Amino acid sequence: MGRGKIDIKLIENVNNRQVTFSKRRAGLLKKAGELSVLCDSEVAVIIFSSTGKLFEFSSTSMKQTLSRYNRCVASTDNSAEEKKSEDNEQPQLQQQTHVLKQEQKEVDSLKEELAKLKTKQLRLLGKDLNGMGLNELRLLEHQLNEGLLAIKERKEELLIQQLDYSRKQEERSALECETLRRQVEELRGLFPLSASLPPPFLEYDRPLEKKYSILKESKESLDSDTACEDGVDDEDSNTTLQLGLPTICRKRKRTEQESPSSNSENQVGSK
Repeated sequence: MGRGKIDIKLIENVNNRQVTFSKRRAGLLKKAGELSVLCDSEVAVIIFSSTGKLFEFSSTSMKQTLSRYNRCVASTDNSAEEKKSEDNEQPQLQQQTHVLKQEQKEVDSLKEELAKLKTKQLRLLGKDLNGMGLNELRLLEHQLNEGLLAIKERKEELLIQQLDYSRKQEERSALECETLRRQVEELRGLFPLSASLPPPFLEYDRPLEKKYSILKESKESLDSDTACEDGVDDEDSNTTLQLGLPTICRKRKRTEQESPSSNSENQVGSK
């Protein structure tokens, strides 16, 4: 008869558990040795009992097997991480390529708009009109007329603003002149010129009177002298009148005759 089927579960009896552990451990280690010999493989088995006791088996060396295991685990982890990173990078690359395509489309559209604007500007300047039809030329003329009207309106607005500004400046200057005039009138009211300065004709009355009085006195003295001398020098006057000599020469002769006589008198007095 064959063995009955055993349920795989924890053995409650401690003795039976220990006996089963010993038997199965020995069979596991025996199978591991047979596997390494039959298949030329590197086998290592590590077993810890429930009491913490270590049991191990290695076909070559436990340290060598463990180091090899660690290298394999590290490489496996690295490869898994790389694969995961690649999996994560793929959607990022796809997204970046999609964004680049969109940007390229936008750049192309902007270049087209720029070229259109350049041609439009040249046409507004009256250049590059060869490829335009009659309707397009009419539309261009209409646009230019509208632009000219807008420019004229803006020019008129600026001129009106300048005129208003100049008018305000003129009013302000007129107001300042009026205030200055009022201030001058107030100052004249406080300090009148008539009280401080005499009239100009008073400055010339007295000198003229003095001058005329001096002239009158000299004329009267001359008249008296001539009257006195008329009786003494009648002969001389007659001779001068006959000869046509002036009276001044006669007076000079008289003064010359009187001067040596006065000098002789002075000499006698000094002796």
